[in-house]
Amino acid sequence: MTDRTPTAPGEPTARTGHATPPASTAGTATTVATATHATHAMPATRPAPAVPPKALPAPRSEGRDPSGRFLARAAGITAALTVAGSVLGLVRDQALAHFFGAGQETDAFLVAWTLPEFASTLLIEDGTALVLVPAFSLALALRATSGAGEPDPVRALVRATLPRFCAILSLVALLLVAGAPWIVEFLAPGLPRRQLAIDCTRLTATCALSFGLAGYCGAALRVHRRYLSPASIYVAYNTGIIAAMALVGAWAGWGVRAAALGVALGGGLMVLVQAPFLVRELRARRVIGGASGDAPPARTRLFDPALLGPVLCFALFRQSQVLVERWFGSELAPGAISHLNYAQKVAQVPMVMSLMLATVTFPVVAKALAEGRAEDARRRVERDLSLAGCVVLLGAAVVIACAGQIVELLFQRGAFTATDTAATAAVMRVYALGLLGHTLVGALIRSYFSAARKTWYPAAAMLAGLGVTALGAALLAPAHGVLGLAAANALGISTTAALMLAGPLRRSLPLRTGAVARDLAGLVLAAALGCLAAHLAAARLASPAAGLAAGTLALLAVSLGTALSLRLPAAEVLRQTLAKRTGRKGRTRTTGTRASDTPASGTAGAPASGTPGAPSTRASDATRASDAPPPD
Repeated sequence: MTDRTPTAPGEPTARTGHATPPASTAGTATTVATATHATHAMPATRPAPAVPPKALPAPRSEGRDPSGRFLARAAGITAALTVAGSVLGLVRDQALAHFFGAGQETDAFLVAWTLPEFASTLLIEDGTALVLVPAFSLALALRATSGAGEPDPVRALVRATLPRFCAILSLVALLLVAGAPWIVEFLAPGLPRRQLAIDCTRLTATCALSFGLAGYCGAALRVHRRYLSPASIYVAYNTGIIAAMALVGAWAGWGVRAAALGVALGGGLMVLVQAPFLVRELRARRVIGGASGDAPPARTRLFDPALLGPVLCFALFRQSQVLVERWFGSELAPGAISHLNYAQKVAQVPMVMSLMLATVTFPVVAKALAEGRAEDARRRVERDLSLAGCVVLLGAAVVIACAGQIVELLFQRGAFTATDTAATAAVMRVYALGLLGHTLVGALIRSYFSAARKTWYPAAAMLAGLGVTALGAALLAPAHGVLGLAAANALGISTTAALMLAGPLRRSLPLRTGAVARDLAGLVLAAALGCLAAHLAAARLASPAAGLAAGTLALLAVSLGTALSLRLPAAEVLRQTLAKRTGRKGRTRTTGTRASDTPASGTAGAPASGTPGAPSTRASDATRASDAPPPD
């Protein structure tokens, strides 16, 4: 994740995977052999294939860092598919509300839904990615410095980790199926439809295996600069759930159990949309290395199991906020958990959108740190935090100002009444107060583990936030009901975000926390003024669609105008990018012009080093952002 691209992706580098590296071949071979021996992936020596057609393919070489244009296109692909997945998620929730309303049956399913919520955080979004992305980044860095005939570190990593990963996850899934009655009793002791929740839990428990495999494939593909199939997993997942509810639930009479069956089917689809592309990457053995002279720091292991403890504890503590909500919500009036669920699903959309750039650039940051380029990583992380904060605050302001219009448009039909709309909108407004905290936690945790260094500080910060959430729920829920639960969630996650921003991140990344905090404070002011303008504009119109449109336009005008007047970094990035794109119109591009490689953030990249790129040797950014194989 760097602001500069000394060698544009696709340009010829100073060496390929078969060339002799600048460092001594013996030293490099020792490094790879040591890493391979530590992971027990393959023998220390391996005879070269005797038959030429069966020899390993020549590694394909790409530049050290992706260009700004490539990152913008990758983020665009991720954004489009994330939006599609979010839309299908809303359709899924609409179907759930239409078929089953917001009563006891839906509450039973949502208790079982806790398992996939846990699994997505633990195995896809946080846990697996935080451990595997740095490991695959180091393996790729070692591949770039290895000579011909040496063992491939990437394949060694896969052989060492994937079989054990599958075995452990399969065992966990079986234990969850067997322990479903105790899980339901622990999550919601006062739930009326207990047996229904147990049946749904046994179906959703299969996500322990399917989500884990999906997270493994996604981490490996993103490090290889493949973003299309990892971004499409929630499209496949929600498609499976919607199809199961429509076909099995409505026609076969399974009721809400069909939604749980859809979770199992959707999890399998998440793996199927990624596995073929990962197999293709492993066969291609592409070199995604640095410029001449780069060498990864010596490390005894590609994959350090010691990282699993702090990463898994962080993910468990983070998702345990849901347990707190389910625990206290089960004692409230029927439908309370459903109202909280619908409100969270809608309010979380701005958070998901804001973290797209951090998801795309996380492998770039990890690889930069693996190659010792901490300053490049710092600039990229600071810019990501600024842009992510801008996006989530604008989204939160829309949710707060236009919550009633949003819920009425999305859910008010069938068994979902106007009373449910009012209750859900009120919860949305309170929950949105914590969206900035959720975004900062999601972005900062990637920075803490980008260097693959063991640290328990993020887990401790998350545990402190969980304690605030539990205490707040105990104090506020009896008097304020589900609104108290939403307020406790916002307080807890905001506490964690503040602790992580002020924590010891400098040990791995020299982040300027003071500058980041000042920038975020200015964005909060701009979003607050925009939220007030949006509320005034939306309240004047009776139609929910017209009110939402008017409120959004008023918010953008006031918030962006305020941000530009304050010269906030995120607004300056937007202004410079628009000015640069406007300036390019009408300009004739020549073969030697590399203006398109200027980073999308507006900061000019360093001149390309090494051999000047020619159009015939430069791979298409759009092709590398997809899962298509590299051009021959």
